[in-house]
Order: sequence, then structure tokens, then C-alpha cells
Amino acid sequence: MLFGSVEKPPRLSEFEMEIPEKLIAQEPEQKRDESRLMVLNRAEQQIEHKQFTDIVDYFKKGDVLVINNTRVYPARMIAHKDKSEATVEVLLLRELDNDLWEAMVKPARKVRIGNKLVFGDGVACDVIDNTVSGGRVVRFEYNVPSIYPFIDEHGLPPLPPYIKRETTQEDKSRYQTVYAKERGSVAAPTAGLHFTDDILEKMKAKGVHIVDITLHISLGTFRPIMVEDLTRHHMDSEYFRVPAETADIINRAREKRKKIAVVGTSAVRTLEAVTVSGFKITPRRGWTDKFIYPPYDFKMVDRLITNFHQPKSTLMMLVAAFAKKDFILKAYEEAVKKKYRFYSYGDAMFII
Repeated sequence: MLFGSVEKPPRLSEFEMEIPEKLIAQEPEQKRDESRLMVLNRAEQQIEHKQFTDIVDYFKKGDVLVINNTRVYPARMIAHKDKSEATVEVLLLRELDNDLWEAMVKPARKVRIGNKLVFGDGVACDVIDNTVSGGRVVRFEYNVPSIYPFIDEHGLPPLPPYIKRETTQEDKSRYQTVYAKERGSVAAPTAGLHFTDDILEKMKAKGVHIVDITLHISLGTFRPIMVEDLTRHHMDSEYFRVPAETADIINRAREKRKKIAVVGTSAVRTLEAVTVSGFKITPRRGWTDKFIYPPYDFKMVDRLITNFHQPKSTLMMLVAAFAKKDFILKAYEEAVKKKYRFYSYGDAMFII
């Protein structure tokens, strides 16, 4: 009796490649939709070079565009330790309870349980515990009705470390999609940064359904994979929500054989986490630690809009699962040759 061979996951080292530092985008384009667009046709194994404004041409009436409406909050704060001159950078990861937050601190070795971190204007926090990932649990105290306006005014968006410049107030708006609504992410769903209100209106005019999901992106999405065997890597859990209206529109479009295009790896992971019976999604909210890597059978995604990600990252693994590893590596090599801009503020890729 003959058995078909089972495709094994690739090893981490197979995704090794060098991205020239000069191609890592340090600033966003002057206008969001001025970015370049590499189009990958999986069926024909063809690569085309376009501008992001051309993306409207690839959609037809009845198709669906799925966007992640999470909103990045300015989670990076500067405090003084115990009323001294020593400064501490505090990255607020998520609120665990009323005024109780999980945070990363830098320099971590100098921040211990019992320390008080003072932000000013009557706002401070006490360090009350350590986390297993090397962070801290802090409890805020303040003299204002809510801590959120203070964070919004004084905090800055936590730009990735490969952006080697000072964060500016302009990043508060540019490191945010035009459709961001639900506050909760510490990193932007960067594939959506290219969209403008004008592009979205043109899609609606063509009869494209634009639907929301929410996945609040945590640092876990970007945590380096430290094991060669991908099956041993575990993602951090992230909160998601799929509304009933979104599920209904996607399911009806699927029945009519319309295309489901998804903006960003975070939205892909959300849809794949709520797929039932292999052909429908169900409205749900909860937490997911879904890690998608090759080989993977996608159930709800026909097309993917994404950015050029860091090699050996979980985001690159998902894209490689969608378009096949060899095709993605070929595309990345061509992107380097054609001087595409990489990573968060870089150019876009559309896999059809």
C-alpha cells in the first residue's frame, strides 16, 4: 500500500537572507498611496511592478476587502525612577485590570519591584511584579479622571527598532491606518498604512464590500523565532473580534465565489482562527496564538495585501505559506534588486 508523502515544514535557516540597510524605510512616503506595489500571481508564477493606487483595478463587484481596524496607542512613555534624575522608558503592552498594566521597561536591570516611576502631572506607577517574558506589572496612580488622555498626549508610538531615528509627533498619525478605530495595538497593521480614504471610496464605488475585524497586535507577533524547528515556536496570545456583519458578508461572498482579499497578516490569522467546517467563518471574540507557517491550507483567504517583512519572522512565515516559500524568496530577491522599500514604512506586496 502506497502512502503520499507529507510535506515537512521548512527550517528557520531556510528563510535567511540579507536586506541592505539602505532599503529599510526610515520614513513613510510623503503620501500613503505613493508606495510601490509588487503583484505576485501564484497561478502563473509571475511578478509585476505597480503603484499602490493600481490595486483598485484588481477588484470586482462583490469582492470583499477585510481590514484590521485596530488602533495603535502611543504606548512608549518616559518616566523618572523614584523621583530621581534617572530616566526609564516604559512600553505599555496591555491593561490587565483597572490601572494595572503589563509593560516592558528599559533599562530593565535597574527597575525592580517596589520602585515608583514618575511621569509628571501627578501621574506615576508602582512596579508590583515581574513577568515571565522579562517585563513588569505596574499599577498607575493619578489625579485626573482617566489615564488615557495623559497617555495620548505624552506617549509616542513604539516604532520598531529597525527605524533608527527619533520618534516624532507626526508618527502618531502616520504609524496608524486611516481606518483605525479600536484602541489596543502596540504595533501597526502595516499593510494597511498604504490605504487612503480615496482608494477605499473607489473600491466601494466598484461594489467591493469593505469589512472590519479587530486583532490587537502585541510584541509577540515580532518576537524572534529562536528554534530551528518551526513547530516548536509559540506565539503570544492576542485579542481578536469578528463581528456578525463581517462574518455574514464574507460567508455570502464565499457562496457566490467572490474573492476574499485580506489586508495584513494579522487579519489573516484572525479569519483562519474563526473558520468552521472549512468554508465558513463564525462571529467570535477571544484570544488567539495561531502561528501560520508552511505548509498550510488557507480556508478563508484568496488574496493577501502585505508588506516586505523581516527575514525569519513569523510574518514572513505566513506569507511564505500563502505564496510558497521559493516564490516569496524569489520575490524578495527581486525587491532588493529593484530597490523596494522594506518593513513597516516600506512598499507593499499583493499576492493573488
